[in-house]
Amino acid sequence: MIHYERRRPAMALDPPSVEMPTPQVRERIAHGMSGLPVLAGCVLGVLGGGALFLLFTAVASDRGADAVNLPLGILGLAIALASIVTGLGLTPVAPGEARVVQFLGRYTGTIRADGLRWVNPFTNRRRISTRIRNLETEVAKVNDADGNPIEIAAVVVWHVEDTAKAVFEVDDFLEFVAIQAETAVRHIANNYPYDAHDSNDMSLRDNADEITLKLSAEIGVRVASAGVRVIESRITRLAYAPEIAHAMLQRQQASAVVAARQRIVEGAVGMVEMALDRLAENNVVDLDEERKAAMVSNLLVVLCGDRSTQPVVNAGSLYH
Repeated sequence: MIHYERRRPAMALDPPSVEMPTPQVRERIAHGMSGLPVLAGCVLGVLGGGALFLLFTAVASDRGADAVNLPLGILGLAIALASIVTGLGLTPVAPGEARVVQFLGRYTGTIRADGLRWVNPFTNRRRISTRIRNLETEVAKVNDADGNPIEIAAVVVWHVEDTAKAVFEVDDFLEFVAIQAETAVRHIANNYPYDAHDSNDMSLRDNADEITLKLSAEIGVRVASAGVRVIESRITRLAYAPEIAHAMLQRQQASAVVAARQRIVEGAVGMVEMALDRLAENNVVDLDEERKAAMVSNLLVVLCGDRSTQPVVNAGSLYH
């Protein structure tokens, strides 16, 4: 006789207690203004300053530079240079992106409003995409809660919610999200079986919706320190490892056959009971216990057999 070891029920997962350092910076709006008026002023300044400088050059070539014309030339050159330097602060921001602004290494704010904006021209402005992104993890080979090797992969939908954390709290937020997502997938796979033997237990195959909710919650906790919000996650690949796939397929087929035979037997017993009740109710034939047992046996053979039955015609009496 083959004895099956009862598997311990899978316990519900709480969000992982990952201790991350307290964030040093949080996103705030950078000081700035609309860039269109500044652009117009810079263009006028360059044209006006250039005109004054050319006028000074023309006068100086005809009459020679003197104390009266020299300030005019210096003023024109200064206006043109100041306009050019001011124009360096013009920052175009496309929809779905932000600019993280730093001045002398210090974080001063984030530009999220799209269009042409103007900020301090001596700042460093790093472009960060805030669009929704997809991350597909590599196919990982892990052991499930029963110790069976399985292959699992997932897709994570996410976007940057806090640009300051994404830039300053982690070294590379793209790599950070990828590694933490794979870690969460492996952790989920280790805590649940591929297929549950008990209908009350959760499994990776039968409880996909519940498992993906737990997966999204765990990934969200792990990547929150990088200013990333997880929108959704889905398991895209779930299969037994090749070395045990054939054995697991045979076990699944055996379980399916047992379940099917159980349904067939239940239905056959119900049909036999109904037949006996109808015969007794309509007084079609009066069967003693011996003949009733024979009839039940014959009906069960007909209803539960895998092959078509071959009827035997009784040419004698009822009892011979």
